[in-house]
Amino acid sequence: MGLRILHIAPLNVAGVPFAMMDMQKRFGHTARLVTLHRNGFGFPEDVCLDLPLPRGHLADAWRRKKIRAWRNTQAGKAPILKPRNILERLYWRFDDAWRAPAIRRAVKDHGLDAFDIIHYDGGMDAFRDARLASEWKRQDKKIVCHYVGSDLRDRGIHSDMDRISDLNLTNESDHLLLHDNIHYIFIPFDTTPYQVRTKENSTLRIIHSPTNRAMKGSEHVIRVIERLRKLRRIEFVLAEHRQHVDVLRLKSTCDIAIEQVGNHGGTGYGRNSLETLAMGIPTITDMTPECVAELPDHPFILATPETLLERLVELIDDPDLRRAHALKGRSWVEEHHSYESVHARLLSLYRAHGIL
Repeated sequence: MGLRILHIAPLNVAGVPFAMMDMQKRFGHTARLVTLHRNGFGFPEDVCLDLPLPRGHLADAWRRKKIRAWRNTQAGKAPILKPRNILERLYWRFDDAWRAPAIRRAVKDHGLDAFDIIHYDGGMDAFRDARLASEWKRQDKKIVCHYVGSDLRDRGIHSDMDRISDLNLTNESDHLLLHDNIHYIFIPFDTTPYQVRTKENSTLRIIHSPTNRAMKGSEHVIRVIERLRKLRRIEFVLAEHRQHVDVLRLKSTCDIAIEQVGNHGGTGYGRNSLETLAMGIPTITDMTPECVAELPDHPFILATPETLLERLVELIDDPDLRRAHALKGRSWVEEHHSYESVHARLLSLYRAHGIL
């Protein structure tokens, strides 16, 4: 018998919440995704409330300031999310009151009370005081908190959500060190829409496609590429501030990909790399020791800021090395990130935590 699973997320970050929903629907479950804000890169939506998200220089500066403060007080564990001053506390209360009509209307219009498992992709309720999650918990619904991206590193744990959660999940290996009760799960990824490249360009094309330059070490990548141009004939594609469909088109024309260096905002890879691996594109990244330990058979070419130039030269000079990584990349994604594999892992965790 199929499950009834509701996903709620602030944003459809890199398409991961949508992929979770899509995976569960493929296996016969009733699943929906409600996002509060629209993703700006053209990833698909299910039910999007289109609530405004403060943007611009002031909003970005405020977020960066909070991230720095949280990181400085982590002491090896995820910070606890709370307002940092009276003004932020008042803003949170005002924002919850302002968004309440849209959220309550969505609950009624889309029959969201009828779901049995509430899967919070991001670990946050639609309200900052977790009132909706608390109501559903009192109705004996199961609560899952799924931390993606930098959720635990930068924003931290919402204590009320953590208290009522039946299961905590993450796609980031370093999160296993930040939370005492969390379980790793691969990002679900459907490789069928992606064609493996069978020909290379006569002049190798290298792509780097950051959504955030600081987190991906992009300034260092660009400096290394300038040095590389003096040593080898290449083309460099910097794909940023583009719709997802445009980035995919550019990736399909490239021969080597660079995910990140420096581990400034991630543990090695995400959907960005899954796409290049699925296309048979050798992919360079930096990984934390925890991520390497979690993924002993990974297909990536590992590079640090100090070794990136050397790794690029090796890859450019050795077509056999490129072919070997191309073949391994696609098969590795199919083995570990397939809907079948991730769904089986998720069901086992549901059973182990009394959700089924």
